[in-house]
Amino acid sequence: MPWPRPYLRARPQPVLQSDLGLFKIGATRFDLRDPYRIAVGLSWPAFTVCLLGAWLTLNLVFATLYVLSPGSIANVASDSFWDAFFFSIETLATVGYGVMAPVTTYAHVVSAVEIVVGMAFTAIVTGLMFVRFSRPRARFVYAENPVVTSFNDHRTLMIRLANGRMTVMTNANAKLYALIVERTAQARSFRRLVELPLLQSHLPVFVMPWTLMHAINETSPFFGYTAETFAAADVRLCVTLDARDQAIETTVYDVTVYTADKVRFGMCYADATSLDEQGHVIGDLSRISLLEPEAAEQPEWAQWVR
Repeated sequence: MPWPRPYLRARPQPVLQSDLGLFKIGATRFDLRDPYRIAVGLSWPAFTVCLLGAWLTLNLVFATLYVLSPGSIANVASDSFWDAFFFSIETLATVGYGVMAPVTTYAHVVSAVEIVVGMAFTAIVTGLMFVRFSRPRARFVYAENPVVTSFNDHRTLMIRLANGRMTVMTNANAKLYALIVERTAQARSFRRLVELPLLQSHLPVFVMPWTLMHAINETSPFFGYTAETFAAADVRLCVTLDARDQAIETTVYDVTVYTADKVRFGMCYADATSLDEQGHVIGDLSRISLLEPEAAEQPEWAQWVR
């Protein structure tokens, strides 16, 4: 049965789903039936531009309505659009200076409608600003490159991350997934999201840099992989992380994705921690992505805190 003609005329464009290399057909980036989702999801610069655009549009519309009836506003020249525009700004904000005022029934009706619209606009903007400011945001720092290096007689996939805030985070949980292309017995290929077991996936207290480690043994989907086969397989690594931020008393979530070309074989992370003269451990987040050859010597204590 052929597709209906409307579908053929307006075939949806593929929409990229983050860095996983997945696309959707039929999904929309902006659904005008859900303006709240759009307003909350916009970046701050885009939100500011849209807010100013909506405010400017409302004032232009009402200024035009005032100009359509010359003489409806006291102390305003009948052909002065800018006087009507500034009167609209004052009315929309429910602020009156006593100089310009409606004098006809038409102007009173338009100004009354504008006052109601202005109060609704202010309430909506206030609500959106509160939601955007109060929404908890994660501040995790990730190494730019995962590494595959030797650890406890096994090749091990490692990803280092850190708490980017000064406040203590507790009950941190991390999961590592791999998006792998597999082939069936019928010679069909499909992508499968596989959870990779971690040597440690939970931290009661998350303060210092944390290295996620997946042992590449016989049970690992990467067993026998080399740098070349890893890149050819177009593997993508996905890290999900959640932790409770003690400062705002809520749980924050984050996710990051690495493509196969980001993985470095035969390298390991350089120390991101050190000891001061009093024996205090100091974390340096500026070194979170620093790599070195895996044969480099490392202090014995570093493996426990890095």
